[in-house]
Amino acid sequence: MNVCITGVGMVPFAKPGQSEPYDVMGAAAAVKALDDAGLTFADVQQAYVGYVYGDSTAGQAALYGIGLTGIPIVNVNNNCSTGSTALWMARQAVSSGAADCVLALGFEQMRPGALVNVWDDRVSPTARGEGIALAQPGGDLPGPMAAKTFGGAGVEYMNRYDVGPELFGRVSVKARSHAGRNPLAVFRDPIDLDKVMGSKPIWGPLTLLMCCPPTNGAAAAIVCSEEFARSHGLDASIRVRAQSLVTDLPGAFDQDMMKVVGYDMTAKAAREVYEASGIDPTDIPVVELHDCFATNEVITYEGLGLTPEGSAEKFVLAGDNTYGGQVVTNPSGGLLSKGHPLGATGLAQCAELVWQLRGQAGDRQVDGAKLALQHNLGLGGACVVTLYEKVAS
Repeated sequence: MNVCITGVGMVPFAKPGQSEPYDVMGAAAAVKALDDAGLTFADVQQAYVGYVYGDSTAGQAALYGIGLTGIPIVNVNNNCSTGSTALWMARQAVSSGAADCVLALGFEQMRPGALVNVWDDRVSPTARGEGIALAQPGGDLPGPMAAKTFGGAGVEYMNRYDVGPELFGRVSVKARSHAGRNPLAVFRDPIDLDKVMGSKPIWGPLTLLMCCPPTNGAAAAIVCSEEFARSHGLDASIRVRAQSLVTDLPGAFDQDMMKVVGYDMTAKAAREVYEASGIDPTDIPVVELHDCFATNEVITYEGLGLTPEGSAEKFVLAGDNTYGGQVVTNPSGGLLSKGHPLGATGLAQCAELVWQLRGQAGDRQVDGAKLALQHNLGLGGACVVTLYEKVAS
């Protein structure tokens, strides 16, 4: 069954303390997606709502702000891949025939500073990877755990392929350049390589400007069967061509920091999407990928098959990751500059790619895009890769 994204919505991302509360943001994003589709909340048959930092049934609290319809509302938490997991669940519900019109919503209301575990009286669900990060050289030095983990993956990549930290700095420069065209992004002022490399050291190769900021925000998508869309006069031109959700594989915790941060999950999910769709990754013109740290964007180029293993430096230096190159990666500015409200990130990526495929992305439009790829990663772990296509309506 063909599954369509008929509407998307997003509120501007903001620094913690500079946004509406989570329930207001969530309701606003849902209304934007419904309005974009041309539907009302009464048309929605199920809802999957994602957030990481929040109490149980926060999804209901958000959606009750736009109506009490009695539909099933399922709350989703899959760490940083939460938004795309909600989308994956909505797509499954529609493709199975269980529902014809489903809302996927994600939001996050974060606190300033690095991520921390809320529950300190029990084992962390990411303890396996954290133990490996702490055991690496310098792992006992001060620094946020996420930076040690993704920074450690950067060290692994540098040692394996004999590259310097400037490779990661160039990714941050590119992210900010793209975000300058996105009014919904948090950081839009341009930066240069010297500024990135000279910003506050965080851990290993990572400086402050190579790390995504804590962010508040919300985004949503309306997922419908093609039959429902056409019978209701909706735009059925944006389809989910293929999608895969993968969790950690054997060897994920065997001391290889690139595997700890999900390289194998990314590669497997991408392979499954390419095999299901028959699409070659080098034929995809626009990608939104999970650049929580600049190191992870570099690793993900290769995990997604955008460039061969070990060739990311050549790929970046040639400008093949931006406008005029092979593929535009993170035209939105990505997590590094648009922001990373954990539960909303995957659905914000979806919204950006739908706008790209519709030709509605304004100054950041990738000309003639008919295919778009999304990659959203959460440690603990889960990785969702989604391929969208535009078809004749």
